[in-house]
Amino acid sequence: MTRELLLDQALVEEATKKSGLVWVQGAGEPAARALWHVWHEGAVCLVGDGPGEQPLAGLTEGGSAEVTVRSKDKGGRLVSWTAKVVSLAPGSQAWQAAVAELKGKRLNAPDGEAMTERWARECRVLRLEPTGATLPLPDGDLAARPVPSPATTREPAPAGLPKLLLRKRRRA
Repeated sequence: MTRELLLDQALVEEATKKSGLVWVQGAGEPAARALWHVWHEGAVCLVGDGPGEQPLAGLTEGGSAEVTVRSKDKGGRLVSWTAKVVSLAPGSQAWQAAVAELKGKRLNAPDGEAMTERWARECRVLRLEPTGATLPLPDGDLAARPVPSPATTREPAPAGLPKLLLRKRRRA
């Protein structure tokens, strides 16, 4: 392995471990979507496509995906890389190891400790395994124009409103 490839692998691993979200674009998808994940045994592990879980559209077994990792403190892109999508069979040893890690990171699960049984019945657990070198970062910002909407921005609060609110608190 070349030194450059080893440095790329180290960058992918460290950046992905520290980031709470990754932006993933499956093959054929028009845009990337933010997904929460864990880094486990050299790959990103995801759970989704079930009730109350994140959608994993465009991520199919044996397919490819482009993963972009953002900086946790600044929010900017750090590294982009391609991944091979591997679906983990419920109950398998690899599935159990990934779910053990994912379970600790899942916030606000509606069913608490029973979520792993729900994941086995109704969700998919995927591994996104890096395929090699990193991708070049784009020159532009990749910002998309907002979808047209009749909604408007809120107008400024009336100047006397803070006094009215403070007066009510003093009485209470």
